[in-house]
Amino acid sequence: MVLTNEYILQRLTEKFGEAITQVEEPYGLLTFEVPKELNLKVMQFLYDDQELGFRFLTDLCGVHYPDQLGRELAVVYHLHNMVQNVRIRMKVFTDVQQPDVYTATSLFQSANWQERETYDFYGINFVGHPNLKRILNVEEMDYFPLRKEFPLEDQTRIDKDDEMFGRGGSI
Repeated sequence: MVLTNEYILQRLTEKFGEAITQVEEPYGLLTFEVPKELNLKVMQFLYDDQELGFRFLTDLCGVHYPDQLGRELAVVYHLHNMVQNVRIRMKVFTDVQQPDVYTATSLFQSANWQERETYDFYGINFVGHPNLKRILNVEEMDYFPLRKEFPLEDQTRIDKDDEMFGRGGSI
């Protein structure tokens, strides 16, 4: 059987119903959103189902959407069926005030490092992770550097010429 986006979506909606939302296919990649409470159940279904067989976690990353009140942080999972070479993208959103998402380490060992990196840079707390601590930044750091809460550059710098960056001056 050839695995198509339509079939994958059909199987997901049969199992999870209206919990599967925001379905898109950018560049042919099936992309959908699930509530954060169901992230493990959906991934377990995609993993265990003999016809779907998404048994490889290609990537897991965080995204910060400061303008989306109540869903400022996202975790994006890229899953791969290596037998049929089919990839899908799953997203879960969480509140920046309580950024808890269930860990996928029990299902994918590769999630261990990826979740630690996502925690380190975005502050997403992966509930149940066996060793959730900073992996690239120093432990003393009291902020999460990839959140969009900070300006991209130091506004107090006087040692740079804005004209060199296309700002200011006449054109």
